[in-house]
Order: sequence, then C-alpha cells, then structure tokens
Amino acid sequence: MSAPSVRDGSIVPLIETRGLSKAFGGVHALEGVDVQLYPGEVLGLLGHNGAGKSTLIKMLSGAYTADSGQVLMNGEEVRLSSPRAAQNLGIETIYQNLALADNLDVAANIFLGRELLRGGRLDEDTMELEARKVLDRLKVNIPDLKKPVFNFSGGQRQCIAISRAIYFKARVLIMDEPTAALGPQETAQVNELIASLKEEGVGIFLISHDLHDVFDLADRVTVMKNGRVVGSAPTNQITQDEVLEMIIAGKLPLRNR
Repeated sequence: MSAPSVRDGSIVPLIETRGLSKAFGGVHALEGVDVQLYPGEVLGLLGHNGAGKSTLIKMLSGAYTADSGQVLMNGEEVRLSSPRAAQNLGIETIYQNLALADNLDVAANIFLGRELLRGGRLDEDTMELEARKVLDRLKVNIPDLKKPVFNFSGGQRQCIAISRAIYFKARVLIMDEPTAALGPQETAQVNELIASLKEEGVGIFLISHDLHDVFDLADRVTVMKNGRVVGSAPTNQITQDEVLEMIIAGKLPLRNR
C-alpha cells in the first residue's frame, strides 16, 4: 500500500470535489457540492432518491460533465470528460446491475472492453491467467473460470465486477448498492473484499439505502438532500438516528449545529 500524500501537515484527499454544480434545464441536480474521499477510506454517500447522489457519481465516473466547480485527485485538478478519462485516472464504478455479460466467462468479463490481444487475436490464455491472479489476490473463490457468469451467485458476480476494477488499478471505487440483492453469507463475502481493498489504500464511495450496511462498512458518511451536502461525520461519532434526521430534515443533528 502506497503512503498517502501529505501537504502542509495534512493528508491530501485521494479525490475531492469543490463547488460542483450541475443543472438539467431549470432543475439543479447539484449545487456547490464539496466531498472528500481519503486513501483507504469507505465513505457512505446517503440521501433519498433525488438527493443528488446519482448525479454526483455520474460526474465522478465521467458520464456527466460539471457546469461549474472542480474535481481534484491528490490535490491536482483533473478533467473527467468521459468514462474512459475517469478510468484512466483510476476511477472505476460498479453499478447495481454490475454490467456483466452473462453469456461470457469470468476472464472475458474482467477484460470486457479492454481485451488483451496477441497477433491481432484475443489472448484468452493470458486473460485467464491474469483473471486468476487478481481473484486469488482478493481471495475470491471461483474454481472454474470457464463458466459463463450466469452460473454464479450474486456475491460471486459482485466479486467478479470488483476484481475487474482492481485489475485495472482502481484507486477510487464507486459502489452503488453493492449488497442490495445479496443474502447474509454473500453480503459478508463482499464486505470482506471491501475491507481488503481498504488495506490496499483504495478509496471507496459506498452508495446504499441500508444504514446497517453503511455503519458496518463506512468510516464516514456524507448526507445529501436536494442536490446539496447536508453534512459529513465519522460513523463512530454519529448515530443512525442522527443520520436519518439529516436525510429526512436536511439539517445537522442538534448537537452538531
């Protein structure tokens, strides 16, 4: 794990937004959003539907461009003009539907859209070898990589999607409802994987409606409402009831005002 950047005695965020705003016609989806994510941190991003979470992650993943504001990585401003530009900077997004091709095997899914070639042809042997390496590194147990991914459980499929992001050197991982459709055992499997990614210094945005899940995994939470940030707090310094108050009322808890 590489050491975090330090400037003026403070750890520099792995990625941050400053005054990020986005409007669609007369609807302000984001207004002056400031968010920070640090190396090896899980940040729970919370709020009702329409709070601005989806717009924010689409901007960080390069799907939308900002009307105003900045995105910085390690203190330097970056341009996220497309999903490929975001990927090139080490920002990977795992959406709730996982974007896996059910009819393809594990290696083909890990390299989907970024296939390895040799002599103008798919290098299937190398892709399978590399897929096995990243799965073993993340302690993901999938014995047969030749099977189409529709044969696997929800937890295994989630782990395949995460492995794809990590193989391509994700520094920032955006996870949208990663355990929403999983049972307790599969949820535990994905949670273990998230913990191992933290140890490697990967920063993770965790979008979830399950407060128990968020409090189990996240180091901090940031709550949004109506396109604005209500507030942020470490999970060990705030209660679930106080977070609910922030989500519903759009205000900081009384003791934090």
